[in-house]
Amino acid sequence: MYLFALITIAITILLSQLLIQHNISSQLNDSRLINISGKQRMLSQKLAKEILILNSSSIDSNKEAAISNIRKTLELWKSTHLALEKGNDSLHFPSEKSPMLLALFKDIKPNVLNIDKATRNYLNNSSRNGNENTNQAEVKTILDNVAVFLDKMNVIVGQYEHEALEKVTRQRNIEYGILSFTLLVLLLEFLYIFKPTNKKIELLISKLLISEKRAIKLARDTEAISIIKENSVKELKSLNFAMENTLLYCRISPQGKIIHMGEKFSKLLQYNPSFDSDKSFAKALTAVEKEQLEIDRIIADKQRSGWQGELNTTDRYGNKLWLDMSMIPVRIRKEESELLVICFNITVRKNAELEVERLNRENIIEKVNQQKIISSKIVENQENEQNRIAREIHDGIGQMLTGLKFSLESINLDDKEKSIQKIEYLKKLSLDIIKGVRTATFNLMPPELSDHGIVSSIAKLTLELAKLTGKNVQFYNKTDFDQRLDSLIEINIYRLTQEAINNAIKYANSSHIIVQLSHSNKILSITIDDNGKGFDINTVEKKRNSESGMGLLFMKERVQYINGRVFINSIPGEGTRITFNIPI
Repeated sequence: MYLFALITIAITILLSQLLIQHNISSQLNDSRLINISGKQRMLSQKLAKEILILNSSSIDSNKEAAISNIRKTLELWKSTHLALEKGNDSLHFPSEKSPMLLALFKDIKPNVLNIDKATRNYLNNSSRNGNENTNQAEVKTILDNVAVFLDKMNVIVGQYEHEALEKVTRQRNIEYGILSFTLLVLLLEFLYIFKPTNKKIELLISKLLISEKRAIKLARDTEAISIIKENSVKELKSLNFAMENTLLYCRISPQGKIIHMGEKFSKLLQYNPSFDSDKSFAKALTAVEKEQLEIDRIIADKQRSGWQGELNTTDRYGNKLWLDMSMIPVRIRKEESELLVICFNITVRKNAELEVERLNRENIIEKVNQQKIISSKIVENQENEQNRIAREIHDGIGQMLTGLKFSLESINLDDKEKSIQKIEYLKKLSLDIIKGVRTATFNLMPPELSDHGIVSSIAKLTLELAKLTGKNVQFYNKTDFDQRLDSLIEINIYRLTQEAINNAIKYANSSHIIVQLSHSNKILSITIDDNGKGFDINTVEKKRNSESGMGLLFMKERVQYINGRVFINSIPGEGTRITFNIPI
């Protein structure tokens, strides 16, 4: 019955909603019909107005446009009237009409045809510039029929409104009937379904409340008895689980005998008390006699005060085991005590620490060896540089000075013509000597570095190297850097740049080398690009004893000396880019 009541209410509500939606849709269609009918009257008046304007106008330039507008208005008026008369699916105009509307549309049809025919005749005659009297007759016909059309169209609109009002009244009466039926169903359901059901539910609830009170009383009586036992069991289970499965724990006597050993500790030591007659803690912990004696000594000495420390033992399979052990004395009774042993397995950590120490020792040894190699190479480079400078002075400047001396001694002042020639030669020789001295001093320490700073010295370096080698060496100060840095930083930057350019010329066989300098608030960056043959960085770094490998190592050591960083990117066959980033 309850289900039947719900289904009945649902059906009535659904029918009511469907009817309401249908009524709304019908009313929308009716309002659209009335609106379009009223628009037909406006269109007929507009048509008559446009014809009168065209008939009274004497300007030929606007005539074609006016005729075109009248044709559009005529077509819209005629198509709309046809949709009202015959029906239209896209506009939701019904094709079926009441007998009254059919009679009204039949009565107005001659006027529509007369207006359409007269308008078309007038437009055709006007387009051909026909007889004016004919046009006036057509205009009169249009105006007479438009007046009649307006009166009859008013009657049609009134009929549409009357029929729409009848529909609304009929639909309202149907909705009132559905509402009355729904209220009647609800009243019957209340009297014969909901009210008896409510009484049964009240009776059932009262019985349930009585049963609940009895159950609560019984539960309180039993809860008070079991709660203490349950809590004790939970605590014991939790403690036992924690001790057995999460800690390496063991209970031993003051004599070193095992009273109980946790499961996790037993698995770690691979010790099974059921099959082991000798339950000595020291023997269970290690198979080495020396280590057993040490553990027994600790137990004997620290059984009253306790002990904590790291213990290195060897299990029965010869594996090293590191334990962070704590021995805690626990008094069981007045004359009976135990030692609670709690351990943490730190074997992995200790092995990692030992491995780190080993790697640190190897790293220190490698660093020392590298420093020895670097030191020997530095000494060797210094000796080579000194030999080169001595050779340049001896072979170049020394020979020119010797030639200068011999030329001065050979001057005969009595022979003025030859003396003048020798003096000119001595001037040229003096200039060559000065140039040689400048080149030697430039290689040692360019004067631009101390006088003008790093930018001018690098610009001068690239210019001189381009002249000496014939390579295309270009320098760009991209961010117009003009600051002075510490002299030690400047000389190292200069030497790093010089080394990178020399490597590009000497080893890479580059024809184009670009040096770019840029800076930010904290970093000065120098980039050296070349189009040389490039190299494999990993292969060169492994050859630490080769000249190229040591060159990269010296470069990294020098840039680290001034707290900078170097980035090397090289592609074999394409070229190399070296970037120095130095904090400023």
